[in-house]
Amino acid sequence: MMHPIIKKYIEFNNFGRELGLNFTILEPGVVKHTLTITEKHLATPHTAHGGVTAAMMDAVLGVAALSLTCEEFKIVSTVEFKINYLNPALVGDELSGESVIEQKGNRIVIVSGTIKAINRDKVIAKAIGTFNAYPAEKVGFIL
Repeated sequence: MMHPIIKKYIEFNNFGRELGLNFTILEPGVVKHTLTITEKHLATPHTAHGGVTAAMMDAVLGVAALSLTCEEFKIVSTVEFKINYLNPALVGDELSGESVIEQKGNRIVIVSGTIKAINRDKVIAKAIGTFNAYPAEKVGFIL
């Protein structure tokens, strides 16, 4: 059964919906994101804008942190993340993003992630990020 905070996140995440991001929580802290690169994501005739990859990575990292902190009725916000772009994402690519929780404290969660183009067996980007966990009520998530 999906946690109520995750349901609220899905309900209010219009940006992720507009990009075409989908995710599955395999277990708390282990989340798989998918995105198919279409013409709406392109910055050149064949290559996705780096902002699409960065937005996907923020979700890859952040939802992993959220899937842990929601058990404490906390949500997360991005403090920072560093991304390395290793290969371009091309139109038609089926991207898959996976994350690893590096460390979780009471307020700070450190997460690393990788995005791959599974149809080409290429790593598109790697990143590590820091997330602040705080009570869900602060943003109006009343359960």
